[in-house]
Amino acid sequence: MSNGARHALGVVAGLLLPPLILAGLSFGVGEFTTRSRVAYELSWLGLAVIAVSAIALAFLVGSRLSPVASLLGGLMFTALGVLPVLEMVTQQRLLPTGWLPGVVGIGYQTLAHSCLLLFLGITVLVVSMFPSRWRATHRRPPPDHHLEYGPEHGHEHGHAYGPAQAPYPPQGGPAYPSQSGPEDATRPMFRE
Repeated sequence: MSNGARHALGVVAGLLLPPLILAGLSFGVGEFTTRSRVAYELSWLGLAVIAVSAIALAFLVGSRLSPVASLLGGLMFTALGVLPVLEMVTQQRLLPTGWLPGVVGIGYQTLAHSCLLLFLGITVLVVSMFPSRWRATHRRPPPDHHLEYGPEHGHEHGHAYGPAQAPYPPQGGPAYPSQSGPEDATRPMFRE
């Protein structure tokens, strides 16, 4: 996959997944909280939706699609997580509460006022900033079948190869007094 296609898919995932994660998390937390407080019983539906939202969040931050996806999600979660703080500072109502139905509104209020959305937003933003996530994945070129190694393959093509050179320096002597043979498995292999 080219780097451009990877980032394009990241934009699509970043626009679709975070709202779905937030909706699922709001419903799951609201359902679980309401059921446990009102009827004092366990809401398996709420737990299942929370688990699915967690899997979607893990895909958002851990996939190799593009860090653009987690960057967009982190910005959304952080913006919504800052709203309760701004409400307290400005003494103005900023949270979107009236248009969220029933348990979703309760779950969203719980997530927002507990600063869990701010926590999620900052976490997802920091995950997006790792330089290794912005690099394209490089594939190794296919092996060249014309360059086989070893004497049995070299004779087929008219080439005779000598014995392979050891990937580590010879051992023994004054530099290695405690090691007696060439089969020391504890020494690292040196690369050229």
